[in-house]
Formats: sequence, C-alpha cells, structure tokens
Amino acid sequence: MDYVTTLPIVGISGNTGRRERFEPHPEALRDLEADYYYREYAQAVAAAGGLPVYLPLAADPGLYVRHLDGLLLSGGTDIDPVHYGQVASPDLLIPEPERDAYELALLDSAAEAGLPVLGICRGLQILNVHGGGTLHQHAPSHACYDKPLAHEVTFVADSLGMSWYGPSKQVNSQHHQTLDSIAEGYTITGWTDNGTTVEMLEADDRPWLGVQWHPERMEGSDQDPLFTWLVSNAANRIR
Repeated sequence: MDYVTTLPIVGISGNTGRRERFEPHPEALRDLEADYYYREYAQAVAAAGGLPVYLPLAADPGLYVRHLDGLLLSGGTDIDPVHYGQVASPDLLIPEPERDAYELALLDSAAEAGLPVLGICRGLQILNVHGGGTLHQHAPSHACYDKPLAHEVTFVADSLGMSWYGPSKQVNSQHHQTLDSIAEGYTITGWTDNGTTVEMLEADDRPWLGVQWHPERMEGSDQDPLFTWLVSNAANRIR
C-alpha cells in the first residue's frame, strides 16, 4: 500500500480576495481573484502526522468532505453578521461572503459525515455562528498583532484544555471579534479577561473544537496537542 494513502487527510480552509490585497502586482493582474493559505496550518498538521490539503472555493464543499478525514477552519477576516441576524457595525472588517457561505456549507457536510473539526480564531467564530450563536463585532483590545503573547487563558476542570496545558496558558491575541451568545450543543472550556471572553469551545456530542488564539503562530506549534487531537481523530476514521 502506498504510504501517503495511509495518512489521515485534513482539509484546510483559506482566504479569498483580489491579489492586490496581499501583494503588489502589475495593473493587468490586480483584478484577479485568488485563494491563499498561511503555511503554518499545514506545517502543524503535517508535524502531527496528517496529510494537509488546501480547499479552494471552486468545488462543492460536500465533494471535498467525502475525501477528507478531518477539517481545519483557519483564521481570517470578519464573518458577515447577516449570518447571525445582526446589522453590520461600522468597524466590521471587509467580509468575504463567498468564504462565509463555503465554510458554513463545509460544516453542514462535516456534521453529516462525522468529520472531526478544529476551528482557529475565525474558525472558532464560524463554528459558533454555524450552531446559531452570535459574535461581538468589534473587540479592538484583542487585536494585539504586535505581541507574541498577550494574555492568559484559564481552562475549565476536566476539559481537553486542562488535560493538555494545565489550569492556564499564555496565548497570543490576534483577532478582531469575540464570541457573544454561545451556540447550543457547545461547552465553554477556556476563558480570559476574568471570565468574560471565550477562548475555547468544545462540542458536546461530536469531535468539534475551537480556540480563539493562533496556536500555529506560537513556539512549539509542531507539538501542540490541538493538532495532535485533530489528526488522531481523523486517523480513527481510516483504521
């Protein structure tokens, strides 16, 4: 048997936009649309023993899920509040409607197929919105992009976070939105800001997990138990 086919395949979502948004190009190329991905996610999945694959928006999400063993929803821009019944704040970052719809459809298919899912930053937020929760649209105090570590997360007893990191962990804070009302079927297992900001969410009846920080950007990401958890659950599907 070919070695590669024995690895659990983990799909990774990415960002969309015009090329001018993230790199300079001649005028003739500036209107081209692009999907782009931050390589740290794939590196972390590969280090945990998975086979990372990128998921362009060009195909039906349901078709991707048929070939995947796990799913990682990556960080990115703000989710359009139309998906949780609110009017957009003036401070909302540029939304990506196509990506919103695509990732929500991915989660529909992942739920039906029983895929394990890890959501990071925006990925946590889309998990919550998919389940019927809402977001705080503007949390500027959390956008600490110039700090490698910004605050401490406290984990709930008997949670995955507690089992992996102990009672607390210093994490980065590189996001613009936070969770507000929590979707049914999830339990909050990590907090910061004296218990006012959700940092970790675990699904009650399926292997879905989300964190607000960016573990792939922290030292030791190649050994972070979040990615080991995802790949291990994905591997269980092919045993």
